[in-house]
Amino acid sequence: MTTSPAFADGHGHHEHEAEAAEDGVPGPEQDPYIWLEEARSEEALAWVRAENERTLAHMEADPRFEQLKNDALEILDSEDRIPFVSFRPDGLYNFWQDKENPKGLLRRTTLESYQTDDPEWEIILDVDALATAEGMEWVYKGSSCLPPALNRCMIALSDGGEDATILREFDTSSKEFVEDGFVLDQKSQGGIQWVDEDTMLVSRNFSEELQTESEYPYTTRIWTRGASIEDAPEIFRGEKTDVSSGAYLLRDNDATVHARIAYRSVSFHEVEYYVEKDGEWLRLDIPLKTSPYGIVDGHILYSTDVDWEVDGQTFPADSLIAVDLEEWKADPNGAKKTLVWAPAERQTKRGGAITGNSLFVGMLDNVVGKVVQFDFEDGAWVSKQVDLPDNATVGIAASSSETDQIMFTVTDFLNPTTLYYSDGGTPLALKQSPSRFDKAGMEVEQHEATSADGTKISYFIVKPEGMEMNGTTATLMTGYGGFQVPRLPGYLGTTGKLWLENGGAYVLANLRGGGEFGPGWHQTAIRENKQRTWDDFIAVGQDLVDKGFTSPQHLGIQGGSQGGLLVGTAFTQRPDLFGGAIVQIPLFDMLRYHLIGRGASWIGEYGDPRIPEQRAWIEGYSPYQKIVEGVDYPTPFLWASTADDRTHPAHARKGAAKLKELGQPYFYFEDMTGGHSGGVDNEQRAKLQALQYVYLMQQLMDSGDGE
Repeated sequence: MTTSPAFADGHGHHEHEAEAAEDGVPGPEQDPYIWLEEARSEEALAWVRAENERTLAHMEADPRFEQLKNDALEILDSEDRIPFVSFRPDGLYNFWQDKENPKGLLRRTTLESYQTDDPEWEIILDVDALATAEGMEWVYKGSSCLPPALNRCMIALSDGGEDATILREFDTSSKEFVEDGFVLDQKSQGGIQWVDEDTMLVSRNFSEELQTESEYPYTTRIWTRGASIEDAPEIFRGEKTDVSSGAYLLRDNDATVHARIAYRSVSFHEVEYYVEKDGEWLRLDIPLKTSPYGIVDGHILYSTDVDWEVDGQTFPADSLIAVDLEEWKADPNGAKKTLVWAPAERQTKRGGAITGNSLFVGMLDNVVGKVVQFDFEDGAWVSKQVDLPDNATVGIAASSSETDQIMFTVTDFLNPTTLYYSDGGTPLALKQSPSRFDKAGMEVEQHEATSADGTKISYFIVKPEGMEMNGTTATLMTGYGGFQVPRLPGYLGTTGKLWLENGGAYVLANLRGGGEFGPGWHQTAIRENKQRTWDDFIAVGQDLVDKGFTSPQHLGIQGGSQGGLLVGTAFTQRPDLFGGAIVQIPLFDMLRYHLIGRGASWIGEYGDPRIPEQRAWIEGYSPYQKIVEGVDYPTPFLWASTADDRTHPAHARKGAAKLKELGQPYFYFEDMTGGHSGGVDNEQRAKLQALQYVYLMQQLMDSGDGE
């Protein structure tokens, strides 16, 4: 299944010295903290170290810190967690990190061995050993392998966790890097796709000139073994104004190549597709929010995020549409289109997999999961629901493109993940994660809050059974609300151990801008309507207080990336509603976000601050500018990662610096090794967890109940 690429190094303050408010965008004259946008300047890193020392001295002095860290580390390092795998012809592959292997092992086993309680693993690549041998902080970022054997791979390695990688050819049969093999040793975004053993398509940042404003590639070259990448001929070029562009091969599950496809992501959510026909690139006549989904049973499938009117019929948003593959190859735009699936009310699809014989698609029905199997039989598409437990979050964990083998995950807030396996029949439970916390006396409820414009917003609360509705329960609320990403019930693991077991409640809000109820749920809260996402989150917080679940001094909020922006808008717009706010790896200065890290790629979600009308939308909520004198904000905890080249630490740094300038209490911590998800090994991840939960206990549990 191929989709266009998704999803912040910064602009240094020295090169901006003379810049004023160009196009309405604040420069140094309006913003004294632009120097913090230089990720690794000595001045910025000295500031970071001082902040880290202050925060660590405070948090680590709390008697609860060590226990929380140890509890988190025990869960993260546990040997009895499910080792999730991917299917390859030579076995089941797993990437594993633990106490002895903090950077991780790529390893494989057989299906027979995997079905036992203690599989025998063969180590393919030891990332810790490689990092030690080369004196690098290597982080394994996956591989791209040549089908159908999948034993010749380009391994992606990142320096310290940033998104940019180097790529090296690796042979999984010999378990060694290939001598004089393909190597792309310039750190870059983008990737490769194998054409055959001696040829690949390469979409990388070949130079500053050949990367977009969003710092992604927009050209693709065809590279032959033995040739220099500089001499590799270009086969497709998008525009510098694109988010990203490139070309790839359309293969079926037998690894047969049927076409070359190219794409131009003209915005984050809008993509133009092209197919190579008679040596030319022919644009596919499909909506900008419609994309090829894969090849199934001799058909190419499309997925659309908008209503698609074509040939006198309308395919509704979120549906799947099929075209006979041979017809499509002969006439890509004229071939007849047929509906495979369309969503009912409150339904949406999320993720799919194509096995040797079928298409499996994950679905959400009022935020409850199921999986549906599709096959083309006797001239028609037939579907059936896969027999998996109800009232849970269900996902597709792995699938084989050659056989009927597929694995599913089933989970909810209180019950650990179970892994199911099927080889064409009814799925059987194969493995289950152990319980990480005592769920006795805890219950889950689903409620609705009413947002500012009257829209009903669903949320889940996990709380002690029979909890007194007197507003005294410390409650942690989280959400996301962006990029059509759904936030779903999933086992609470460390949150259960570190927060619920200690008497707290947990709330997950399903906000507009996310993907819980389909593309429309997302599209109604982007750009000029982004404030709806913030309104939804605030409405859930207010509902929790109104119903007596909690009160402002005991209500904390937490979110990362777009969710960090969400938390920033919430505590600046309603400082009276919250007692604490964890702002993780956030977007925060939305008037300069397009200049920081990969920010320009998200203009499709938020708008462009350089355009006065759009700047006005953003100025209405940008948290950095909303931190002003004379307001009593809850004490926030902002954290980021130095190596995050996606949202970039500048956002969190500048937020903390502004709070400091105004004499507002705050905490700041920067993980100086991890990437966009923070923490590259379990020790660091456990420390980050402990810092956050100590903070929440101090803010929400230690505050007493006297107003």
